[in-house]
Amino acid sequence: MKEKIINLVGNKLDNLNVHIYDVVYEKEGKNNYLRVVLDSEEMIDIDKVVEATKIIDPLLEKENIIQEKYILDVYAKSKGDD
Repeated sequence: MKEKIINLVGNKLDNLNVHIYDVVYEKEGKNNYLRVVLDSEEMIDIDKVVEATKIIDPLLEKENIIQEKYILDVYAKSKGDD
């Protein structure tokens, strides 16, 4: 699934100077989370995360890669995530 999502998003985040670092799908309690971790050479502020989410979410909805309900969680990679 990770590769599918990375390929689906492709270069659509290039204008924001960010790329997908990781994708994790996991269950937490009763909820399913699709966590998309962004990375960049520059600092990623909350505005870039919001813009990236606005790009990623419609692509995922259109392709319907995940059949069950989930919460999309897009965030920036921490320096210690290496």
